[in-house]
Amino acid sequence: MTDLVERSIEIILHYQAPSGAYPACPTFPTYQYSWFRDGAFIAYAMDQVGENKSATTFFDWATSVINAREPLIHRALEKVQSGKSLEPGDVLHTRYTVDGREANEEWPNFQLDGFGTLLWSLEKHVELSQSPPPESWTKAVSLLTAYLSALWLHPCYDCWEELPDKIHTHTLAAIHAGLGASQTLIDQDQQATLQLISDYLNKEALVDGHFVKYSGTDVVDANLLGLVVPYQLYPLDDIRIQRTIALIETTLQNGGGIHRFSTDTYYGGGEWVLLSAWLGWYYAHCGDRKSALALLEWVEAQADTQGHLPEQIPATLNDPTMYQPWRDRWGEIASPLLWSHAKYLILSESLKK
Repeated sequence: MTDLVERSIEIILHYQAPSGAYPACPTFPTYQYSWFRDGAFIAYAMDQVGENKSATTFFDWATSVINAREPLIHRALEKVQSGKSLEPGDVLHTRYTVDGREANEEWPNFQLDGFGTLLWSLEKHVELSQSPPPESWTKAVSLLTAYLSALWLHPCYDCWEELPDKIHTHTLAAIHAGLGASQTLIDQDQQATLQLISDYLNKEALVDGHFVKYSGTDVVDANLLGLVVPYQLYPLDDIRIQRTIALIETTLQNGGGIHRFSTDTYYGGGEWVLLSAWLGWYYAHCGDRKSALALLEWVEAQADTQGHLPEQIPATLNDPTMYQPWRDRWGEIASPLLWSHAKYLILSESLKK
């Protein structure tokens, strides 16, 4: 097999649609859509490895999808401002076909973290290109900024598309990063909302000195890594972050990789490749090269003979009885998962720097 970095770039470029969209997994029927969350990290990874044109075409596609739904966004804002409840048809969908259409089947669409991550990634892309964003991009940024500013405290599905009645810590971190990015992209002050989000997290998302998965629980989720890398709400030496990471290490690293959360039963609840690379990304930022390299090597060992990285590895399962039911329902574990390849590239590039 060729070098996994080269192979990962090749896979992402090969499966990127002519429209610019990145399908989450081209061979897994349920994932043959583009999520802004996945796509934003994939675009960031492509920027890191010098494939800036790929990222640009993704952002062209993503902003066009947002701009085409301007009336929907305005309807949502009007409802929120008037105190009316949002219906499923009033919110932006979380996933789209590669030509920009909403999927027809029922899905947990009310997810806000992907839009925050999109804004964060877009700002990083503009910073790298050192050129002003086109008007179509700034229009979409303005629409998403208004949308997130109005809806940030609404309970919604988390990044794993679960628990719609909760306010999720990772979701708020992504929104915070996105609104912070919008200040640079469109020069619109968001300090008041950013402070409200920070105040909420410091009050509602802490238990016994560590951050928690959502308000009202005491458990951790590996997605809490986002609080520090890449969303940078807190510094690396924040004791609350260090305690959170320590809990992730002790409760979610049962094998070589990282589980999502302790009660995860999706395909039995295995070790997620992208989360393992994400923890390695954190270690790289901390200067812990040994730990980062160990996770890089673990990720590389999960690639099949075609150089494909899967979504998760069913080696140490939270609930082995749930592995076969998911296989019967949706087939084999998704592979190649482009988000896994993206996080691997990000980790690899972080170690070079």
